[in-house]
Amino acid sequence: MTGRNQTIVSEFILLGLPIEPGQQNLFYALFLLMYLTTVLGNLLIIFLIRLDSDLHTPMYLFLSNLSFSDLCFSSVTMPKLLQGMQSQDPSIPYAGCLAQMYFFLLFGDLESFLLVAMAYDRYVAICFPLHYTAIMSPKLCLSLVALSWVLTMFHALLHTLLMARLWFCADNVIPHFFCDMSALLKLACSDTRVNELVIFVMGGLILVIPFLLIIMSYAQIVSTILKVPSARGIRKAFSTCGSHLSVVSLFYGTVIGLYLCPSENNSTIRETVMALMYMVVTPMLNPFIYSLRNRDMKGALGRVFHKRKIVFFL
Repeated sequence: MTGRNQTIVSEFILLGLPIEPGQQNLFYALFLLMYLTTVLGNLLIIFLIRLDSDLHTPMYLFLSNLSFSDLCFSSVTMPKLLQGMQSQDPSIPYAGCLAQMYFFLLFGDLESFLLVAMAYDRYVAICFPLHYTAIMSPKLCLSLVALSWVLTMFHALLHTLLMARLWFCADNVIPHFFCDMSALLKLACSDTRVNELVIFVMGGLILVIPFLLIIMSYAQIVSTILKVPSARGIRKAFSTCGSHLSVVSLFYGTVIGLYLCPSENNSTIRETVMALMYMVVTPMLNPFIYSLRNRDMKGALGRVFHKRKIVFFL
């Protein structure tokens, strides 16, 4: 630190996406469309579950929270990204950067826990159908949701406080489109070993263990389904499990590869693409994978619009 400029940083410069100037408008329209799809799709799920009493079940309690998490997770970074693509001011205040990092971690971790809760719900429903109501009681479901919120708030606050104790020198340019934790650590002039240790340890607890629990749940589900001699049931189950696991793998694969298994060969472009996959693509796909292909959701959509149509004509 002795030979470096120790000027206190009051703001950071986000370089954004590595896009040619002539392609800015095209990518702006693409990301705007993806963001609007994410917002509208997840809002639709939340409103349907809220308005239709048939969807007041454990599965849809978790799903409504997942949709809210996806909506917020995407909104933490996408508006700033879109604004940066159209304006000439790519700066973000120091406090705003820490706030963005906190909410990014909060809703990203929350999605991880909710995916585990949903996998457990499907495991109980398929492997223990006669005991489903007794096991997945309202008290247990609300406890799982509340525990997910509390743990993720604590985890996000821990990383934010550890980041706030670091000193940043004259270099305040972040080669990313949001305040990424690893990018901020590279800019710090103070010792970051504690931060890196906590990222590795807590990351294993928050990401790897939930991922393994989800895989184990679906393995048990597949094993149970294969014991039932029904070709139609097997096709339906594999279709559902396959689509769910594809989104789970996309989310966990990119996050684990980016934060827990970093490589010196990772280029800025590669890291940016990986971040876009779990921050933009996954929240957009979740409404289609978990809900809009679901017969119950389609039925609820028809019932809600039918009721509104009757009220309108009356």
